[in-house]
Amino acid sequence: MKSFLIIGMGTFGHHLCRCLSEYKCEVMIVDANPERVEDMLAYVASAKVGDCTNPAVINSFDIPSFDACFVCIGENFQNSLEVTSLLKEAGAKKVFSKAEEDIQAKFLLRCGADEVIYPEQDIARRVAARESSDSIFDYFEIAHDCAIYEVEVNPRWVGKTIGQVDVRRKYNISIVALKAEDKTRLITTADYMFRSGDHLFVLGSKEDVQRMIR
Repeated sequence: MKSFLIIGMGTFGHHLCRCLSEYKCEVMIVDANPERVEDMLAYVASAKVGDCTNPAVINSFDIPSFDACFVCIGENFQNSLEVTSLLKEAGAKKVFSKAEEDIQAKFLLRCGADEVIYPEQDIARRVAARESSDSIFDYFEIAHDCAIYEVEVNPRWVGKTIGQVDVRRKYNISIVALKAEDKTRLITTADYMFRSGDHLFVLGSKEDVQRMIR
């Protein structure tokens, strides 16, 4: 069972805590506001009220014992920087810090964050990708300019196999899975024949996917 520390129980911290608990992870939460901690007691192994900009507070948590620490402080960016730095100094294996814009990410990385999380930006990108075309149903970013898109099968492909369409060569994308009749399965061969109503999970860049669905 993995163990995580979440500092800052705002909206993102609450959602992260619930999700980790659903995966049966051991979670410890900390916030300076006792009300934010109290309503999450059912989801966590441990909860503390304290100011994590105080090194004594951070050092009381046995930081190296956690698989990762999350800094989810949204109201005060200076506090987020200080806590990120203190966690690394205390021996954190991995620190994820929340940011709202790129300039914040640069400072967080300099202070020791291993990875910066952009909750609002990630959601905005996902919604924008989904709503930008009637043929895109969902979007999962993997890396910069590389994502998995759930798209409707191109009508011109219906009745043809994956091999006949030759998607990888023509569009520089890979079909990784297929959803038909509400059932999803991985694509392992090129002999599947496309049918009307199929949804495909394709891996590629935004430009290549847009070119494919046009």
